[in-house]
Order: sequence, then C-alpha cells, then structure tokens
Amino acid sequence: MRAVMSAAGVKLQGDKELIQRIINALKEVYDPEIPVNVYDLGLIYEIRAEKGESGKPRIYIAMTLTAVGCPIAGTVIAYVEEAVREAIPEAEDVTIDLVFDPPWTPERITPEGREQLKAIYGYDVVEQWIKQMKEMEQQEEA
Repeated sequence: MRAVMSAAGVKLQGDKELIQRIINALKEVYDPEIPVNVYDLGLIYEIRAEKGESGKPRIYIAMTLTAVGCPIAGTVIAYVEEAVREAIPEAEDVTIDLVFDPPWTPERITPEGREQLKAIYGYDVVEQWIKQMKEMEQQEEA
C-alpha cells in the first residue's frame, strides 16, 4: 500500500474512507492550551489505517506536541486515542506514537488553523514566527 502526503503534510496510508473518518475525529480534539484542533495545529505526522489479521482496521497515528516537555502530553494522547476509537469503533487496534522528529514548528499549522489563530489574535502567527526566525538568523550572521 502506497503512502501519500496530504495537503497538511501528513503521511497517509491505507483505506481512504477510514483515514477521512480519522481526520474528522482528530479535528474534534483540541490542544488544551491552544484553541486549534490537533490536526490543523499540525501535530499529526502520519496516519495509517490497515486491515489487521482479523480483517478489522488497525490504526496507527504518529503525532507530536508543540514542545518536548509538554506537561499535558499524556492527556492529549489519550484524547486522540479516545476520539479515534469513538469514530472507528470497529478498530482492532489504535496505536498513538508520540514523536519529536522532526520537531514541530508553526509552519506545520494548516491554512484552516492559521485562520482560526488569526481570528483569535488578530494577526497571522505563522507569518510573525517566520519573520522573527529570519530576524534571529540575520542577527546571528552579523
């Protein structure tokens, strides 16, 4: 089964209908500290939905957090697993793998997530972050 990359930069592999159900479930899980769902925040790196030996779906999700030392890591992972299990009750197995490579940056936020943040903060936080990173690079070069 060939993997494809979504427009959001998520590696997708498996049954398209199941993957869409998983994405819809992930869009219902919000980071407790940032008012954007985990999918549009860019925390999801990979989704696999394959049939297990029993013929039932086996789901694998690789995700990250905005910070390595996030104190609510276990909570967010539990929310993700619960949402996917509710959306795909026939799943034989749901595995959530927490990864930090590559590190998350605001550049992973989807256009929908950027619009949500812009509505809250009044400016494009991703654009501002990119600008600040460029300024820091220029200062280091000077």
